[in-house]
Amino acid sequence: MVLETERLVLRGMEQGDLDDLAQMLQDPQGMLAYEHDFTPEEVQDWLDRQRGRYARYGYGLWAACRKDSGEMVGQVGLTWQPCEEAEVLEVGYLLKRRFWHQGYAREAAAACRDYAFTVLGAEKVHAVIKADNLPSIRVARALRMERERAFLTHYYSGERLHYLYAVCRPPQEG
Repeated sequence: MVLETERLVLRGMEQGDLDDLAQMLQDPQGMLAYEHDFTPEEVQDWLDRQRGRYARYGYGLWAACRKDSGEMVGQVGLTWQPCEEAEVLEVGYLLKRRFWHQGYAREAAAACRDYAFTVLGAEKVHAVIKADNLPSIRVARALRMERERAFLTHYYSGERLHYLYAVCRPPQEG
């Protein structure tokens, strides 16, 4: 276990999570932000990339599992993402569609934001959001993030307008 919230445990993904990961990455409605249908090989590559991030940085996208059942509701975590000419530390998430609109993304993303500040010592945490992804914009705002700029970025389906949201670490007390 890496993190714990009121309802969730966040832990490193393992090979046994491949089917759960495929449920997210191969759901056309769930992947509207990516505009891409993931093949089984790409799902495996995604899992391998997260595990490589754990080895390199000590974090990545983690499995978000319900405490009461152990069921994986999605993946949430911290990754370095390209933004124009730089890389930014991003809190990202992707949930199985049946767990949307239940507060899991906000709950887990807030825990990851706080982890970035308290454990990693980050000064700022970002969210890179496709401009038409209103639910993710609402999550970013709930995390006290503000939009810094708009930019074009290349995803699987070509260049798309994205927004960069960010929140700075609160001042230290004492």
